Amino acid sequence: MPKRSVSRRAALRILGLGTAGTAVFAGFGSAGADTGKADAAKLDANDPAALALGYVESAAAVDAKKYPAFVPGSNCDNCLRLEGTPGSDYRPCSLFPGKLVSVRGWCSEWTPEI
Repeated sequence: MPKRSVSRRAALRILGLGTAGTAVFAGFGSAGADTGKADAAKLDANDPAALALGYVESAAAVDAKKYPAFVPGSNCDNCLRLEGTPGSDYRPCSLFPGKLVSVRGWCSEWTPEI
């Protein structure tokens, strides 16, 4: 069997096409990302990350003395960090990867939507 050599330029072209193909197929897996994330577990208020940020499932339960930055009317539904499609009671949050938070919830990292 004859030895075939591949130039550096050809190898980079092949790798580039492979990477682009992988990105395209990965995009198909994330199509309807809300549906895929809907399988994620709801964030437990006793989870260490939730406790560290003072997450509660209902903003009405926020201890305003403990969190003086709390603004009445603020909740996950009007937070910039909430992801996913509006209409669900639980949606992904950038602060808690792989978990769903209550849209009526709140945490100390609440950031108003712009």
